[in-house]
Amino acid sequence: MENASSPAVTSRLSVMMFLQFFLWGAWFVSLGACLDANGLAGIIGAAYGSAPIAAIIAPLFLGLVADRFFPSERVMGVLLLIGGAAMLAVPGFAAKGDEGMVKGLFLAHMLCYMPTLGLGNSIAFANISDQSKFPALRVWGTIGWIVAGLITGFLGWSTSLNMFTLAGASSLLLGVFSFFLPHTPPPAKGQPLKLGSIFMLDAFKLLAKPAFLVFIVCSTLVCIPLAYYYSTTSIFLSDMGFHQPASSMSIGQMSEIIFMLLIPFFFRKLGVKLMILIGMLAWVLRYVLFAFGAPDQVVWMLFIAIALHGICYDFFFVTGFIYADKKAPATVRSQVQSMLVFFTQGVGMFIGYKIADAKMKAGVPDHAALAAAIKDASPVQELSFARQLGQMFSVGLPEVDAVLLSSASLQWKAFWLLPAGMAAVIAVIFFIAFWDKSADGGDAKH
Repeated sequence: MENASSPAVTSRLSVMMFLQFFLWGAWFVSLGACLDANGLAGIIGAAYGSAPIAAIIAPLFLGLVADRFFPSERVMGVLLLIGGAAMLAVPGFAAKGDEGMVKGLFLAHMLCYMPTLGLGNSIAFANISDQSKFPALRVWGTIGWIVAGLITGFLGWSTSLNMFTLAGASSLLLGVFSFFLPHTPPPAKGQPLKLGSIFMLDAFKLLAKPAFLVFIVCSTLVCIPLAYYYSTTSIFLSDMGFHQPASSMSIGQMSEIIFMLLIPFFFRKLGVKLMILIGMLAWVLRYVLFAFGAPDQVVWMLFIAIALHGICYDFFFVTGFIYADKKAPATVRSQVQSMLVFFTQGVGMFIGYKIADAKMKAGVPDHAALAAAIKDASPVQELSFARQLGQMFSVGLPEVDAVLLSSASLQWKAFWLLPAGMAAVIAVIFFIAFWDKSADGGDAKH
């Protein structure tokens, strides 16, 4: 293992985080809008569903292979090269309208990509001398996601198959770069293989504690309405007149950086319960703003909803990971983190993507006609880089049928009110049922 205090090590880990989230952000944010615009709307739910399926399987892969047999950086490199090749094949099959192959390629890519999130964290923690420095490394991942969204928007690729080529090339680049990361031997090499560790059975024992059980159940349930945002926001914003949804949505990641740096302060002042509750309520507010901003395309409401992402993500997900780490015995911390990902990013999001996809198809039937009308009425423009930059805040609908616009907008309002109500109910349940004063911050009193 290299000198943990070496600037070269820190620099390589920062680049790893940047590229890891750049390649994800290059395609995942506006995936729904891209598939919809290229005649593949029928597989939007399955495409987004590939991520939670991979999140469910990833902990098993890490426990069986990466933790025991091969250095983490080499496993990560091989996975990213395979996943990059799968992503590079997407544009060709998508252009042919081969839905089956496109779904299979997305699943193959995510099965390779999801384990690298845990591998990247393992490599980082194993090669830094002070774990409190991890947020400073992780923030480069958020920056990478932002840059990917900006580039995708600037190039006019929010609905272009080219964004899959960008993601695939980025995966190959990080795959090669991974072999030059600090050497990180498998942490459990030589230890006896225990099925209990692989299937997180020791972590599941924590569910016997009422507070932790409530935390896991509510975290899983709230991820169902959360999936609405990830799968349909880019489509919704396009219908509302946003010229570059991918760039506009990167505003949310910009706020994420600010709140991520403030988490230690809020954690001390508010404690776990209030922070997670605020995160849940922020999702409610976001969906309410989407709902009531839709009928008249109230731009300021939509931008505030996007900017709430920092509170939505950091207060809920990051605080949840901190709470899980605090409650887990040292010997099963990695299992507990894997279990949390399994339930939230896996089970909860999988159900959520399925429901959101079905509700959009049934609840916003005028979307297809409105999207086609907007496309037909929008002139094709060759814009400079500066003009593309300005399109992050550029919102305006061309002349389209007013009745069609009004009908679709009201359908979007009803669509967003459902996840708002779901998140609100779950927040109330969490407020009433979750009590664990031992997990509160030093200054928190509740």
